[in-house]
Amino acid sequence: MLLKTKLGRLRIIAFLEGISLLILVGVAVPLKYGWHNPALVKIMGPVHGLLFLFFVLNTISVGIAYKWEFRITTWKVLLACIIPFGTFYIDRKILSRLPPVI
Repeated sequence: MLLKTKLGRLRIIAFLEGISLLILVGVAVPLKYGWHNPALVKIMGPVHGLLFLFFVLNTISVGIAYKWEFRITTWKVLLACIIPFGTFYIDRKILSRLPPVI
């Protein structure tokens, strides 16, 4: 059901992007610098980068579709993707409250 709308896709991508950021910052980077094992960073870095780009592009697409004002909503959603747990917060406070009509 979520995959049928732009908003649904954005919410799924936000969740995946948030998880990938937490794995990258909370697990992969400590493994790289604490135990000199960069393997997980080499895997999660590109995965997170791709999800980040999908999130930004989908945020812009949903923002246009919902006619968000950049200064009011769009910047908050975009900022969420660079803060750990930010995408989960923004999903709960903004995205989950929007009607899934588009």
